[in-house]
Amino acid sequence: MIADEIEKLKSEIWQEFENIDSLSELNNFRIKYIGKKGVITSYLKKLKDLTLEEKKRLGKELNQLKADIETRLKQKEKEILFKEEDKEVGLDLTLPGRRVFLGAIHPLSQIIDELCAIFSRLGFEIVTGPEIETEYYNFTALNIPDWHPARDMQATFYLKNGAILRTHTSPMQIRTMLERVPPLRIIAPGKVYRCDADVRHSPMFHQIEGLMVDREVSFSDLKGILTYFAKETFGEKTKVRFRPSYFPFTEPSVEMDIGCVICNSKGCRVCSYTGWLEILGAGMVHPEVFKAVNYDTEIWQGFAFGLGIERIAMIKYGIDDIRLFFENHLYFLESFK
Repeated sequence: MIADEIEKLKSEIWQEFENIDSLSELNNFRIKYIGKKGVITSYLKKLKDLTLEEKKRLGKELNQLKADIETRLKQKEKEILFKEEDKEVGLDLTLPGRRVFLGAIHPLSQIIDELCAIFSRLGFEIVTGPEIETEYYNFTALNIPDWHPARDMQATFYLKNGAILRTHTSPMQIRTMLERVPPLRIIAPGKVYRCDADVRHSPMFHQIEGLMVDREVSFSDLKGILTYFAKETFGEKTKVRFRPSYFPFTEPSVEMDIGCVICNSKGCRVCSYTGWLEILGAGMVHPEVFKAVNYDTEIWQGFAFGLGIERIAMIKYGIDDIRLFFENHLYFLESFK
């Protein structure tokens, strides 16, 4: 009977299967039993002469056998491939594993963490916000007039819907003041965007903006905090100077320089032979900015400052090309482990 033949076939199949040791034997086995002209296919053809009940029972049994063979063939193929690979590479499982080399924190991330820690020690809270901004938060509320060159297409990335990619993180000062009442101390680290690209400028870079508002805040407080920041970042012996400048959102405004850390203030190409390096801009918050957020200028005073992370990193690490921060060369990144 065909049923007895199928039982005998199962025994022969699995006995032969156990003796397979190579991919060629495996392929021959596959063709012999489950190929188009294989043994199981021939048995399925014989079922046409049986009763309907026998066709269903034996057909199901043969199809299940075929599925089992296919499953075990895949498993057997993996085992054979692993064995052949081990022989080829001469794998010795008793050898110790290879050392795993850990990556390094990106130099810009290191600088951001370091600066945030410095200002956190002075009581500043870290705030973050959207990189896609409106002109109101990025320009208007910061007392930047319509005719200011910062609004030009050559300086700002404008989007089709009228929004912009923020050109500084100062919008977070406006957003925070609109949501909170003084006193407050915040720093806003993040990515900013401007239409500029060369060895010292990138269309995307990082800034930290700082803001302090209270009843009695003076220019001396600003100078003291920024001097502390400079000495903590570049060393206790770092020289500092403040120069008058102009920013629409601060009055009076200053730019802060440090003694060149490359030539020790003697004069070199990096500092244009002046002995000084500009690192940030700052000033007392302009009354028009306080009006935009409904702060009473008779009660509250404040100061703000902004610095470029890439510039701080380039000065601290002696890097002369900003593009190195974004090209991801391993030899460069591994030097900051």
